Amino acid sequence: MNTSTSTYTEDNIKTLDWREHIRKRPGMYIGKLGNGTSPDDGIYILAKEIMDNSIDEYMMGFGKHIEIKISDDMVSVRDYGRGIPLGKVVDCVSKINTGGKYDSEAFQKSVGLNGVGAKATNALSRYFKVQAFRNGETKSAEFTQGILLKESEIVPTKEKDGTMIMFEPDEEVFEGYKFQPEFLEELIWNYAYLNAGLKIFYNGKEYFSKNGLLDLLKNKTNEAEIRYPIMHFKGTDIEIAITHGNQYGEEYYSFVNGQNTTQGGTHLAAYREAVVKTVRDFYKKEYDPADVRASMVAAISIRVQEPVFESQTKTKLGSLHLTPNGGTTIRSFVNDFIKNELDKFLHMNPDVRDALQKRILQSEKERKDISGIRKLANEKAKKANLHNKKLRDCTVHFTDLKKEQRYNTTLFITEGDSASGSITKARDVATQAVFSLRGKPLNCFGLTKKIVYQNEEFNLLQHALDIEESIENLRYSKVVVATDADVDGMHIRLLLLTFFLQFFPDLVKQGHVYILETPLFRVRNKKQTIYCYDDKERQNAIKKLGPNPEITRFKGLGEISPDEFGRFIGKDIRLTPVMLKKDASIKDTLTYYMGFEFLNFEQTIQIRFFD
Repeated sequence: MNTSTSTYTEDNIKTLDWREHIRKRPGMYIGKLGNGTSPDDGIYILAKEIMDNSIDEYMMGFGKHIEIKISDDMVSVRDYGRGIPLGKVVDCVSKINTGGKYDSEAFQKSVGLNGVGAKATNALSRYFKVQAFRNGETKSAEFTQGILLKESEIVPTKEKDGTMIMFEPDEEVFEGYKFQPEFLEELIWNYAYLNAGLKIFYNGKEYFSKNGLLDLLKNKTNEAEIRYPIMHFKGTDIEIAITHGNQYGEEYYSFVNGQNTTQGGTHLAAYREAVVKTVRDFYKKEYDPADVRASMVAAISIRVQEPVFESQTKTKLGSLHLTPNGGTTIRSFVNDFIKNELDKFLHMNPDVRDALQKRILQSEKERKDISGIRKLANEKAKKANLHNKKLRDCTVHFTDLKKEQRYNTTLFITEGDSASGSITKARDVATQAVFSLRGKPLNCFGLTKKIVYQNEEFNLLQHALDIEESIENLRYSKVVVATDADVDGMHIRLLLLTFFLQFFPDLVKQGHVYILETPLFRVRNKKQTIYCYDDKERQNAIKKLGPNPEITRFKGLGEISPDEFGRFIGKDIRLTPVMLKKDASIKDTLTYYMGFEFLNFEQTIQIRFFD
């Protein structure tokens, strides 16, 4: 008798209501959970889903400003659009596949099309309130975990038309979550850039852009480090800003209907192809595409009717056409626009034309200079048997899962056999990988990319990350620097950050690089053990455990046993994201920390570390 068949009966078939399904399978609706240390963690998706609805109102011509307030645990969004029709207030936030965006007359070229966003936020919130104001009347409803607590009658109001939604993410779902102000500010600035003229007030501060993507690129670049003034083109349903800098790699900010498509998609592929084709035609030279795009910084935004994204989190565009009925392809639309605008601009601006060509020729020379070294380095990397010698990969990369599923992975960069061994034994083999350094990396400040191929550690590291050709190939969503919390560990940390900022700055700018926080102390008695990450936590632990507890000071990662390490890289992992301030210059930052100041580096670190 087959027991597996006999236990599969009608009782095994379950029907979940909308909120149960969202709470049981949140990844289908918000991508991933997380605790707020990554910009694509679930708490930001919840906030974005609500903000998107307010932005869509503005796009349709209703409401000139939006008010957003976010504290440690509560998010409030108030727009001044049309307001949800009062008879449908409850339905719009608690009935799946219910909303106004199925009606293309009411909402055109909006982000949300599936009637899911607000419901997902509702179901995954400990507290959720919606209130609509419309034609001098208002109605509200309150929920917990998607369950209706109470709803008001329709009553008169003096408030202006619009909608107000408040929610508190559920800690049962998002354990130990914390909003990072930098991630929220980035999100809100993007809304401002993509909706020139809209005023957004976030915790009392005004966010406003007059020139759209031109302002975005000005804030993402340093005027002294770009090769020519930013080119800015704007047409019906498309806007583009372009310049070249001196950094390595390509840096793109792409958007569809106001959504930041961090993984690109059809529109970005079309842009990259169109720029190369237009430049080749203009200069009548068959430049290598890599030379045309090297050091390019660009932003592209398009509007598509009923876009098709590759996931609910809308980070990659899959649509091929501008409208759901076919017609013009996105590829031809973007190509025609760039060909006309860029070609015309270069003809009319000889200074930009010459500067662009000079940048291309410089990239061509640099590429040819390292071509032989690069080939030899790639052969050495293969012979080095990377996956055995340096990299203990995660098993997800050996499956046939979609890239989006493989993308939720972590690479720990460690130094020393003992630390690497502890993390390797304690990690989640499915999604966590370990790369072992051999001693301190080279200080690569001021060196050319040739050193990446000449230095075995750097060459193997870029191969492990798979970022040699493009950041889009990055194999891990999180690159975590895991070093000892002492002077040498801080030294290694800065050397690695210098490597990333010098040669792969977009790895940092796109929020992929983190520092692993590990406990400095273990305080325990016979009944309880508390791990402490700083002296304040140590003092609190001593008070909690009573007199004479055993106190251990961890001097290095290798002193932490694999069993203990599992606690620090599991669900309670503490990561500090590496972020650049909006006006930060990579060149100035590296010059300060790794240039002239590097001579006194160890003394500086000792003062900061032991202070």
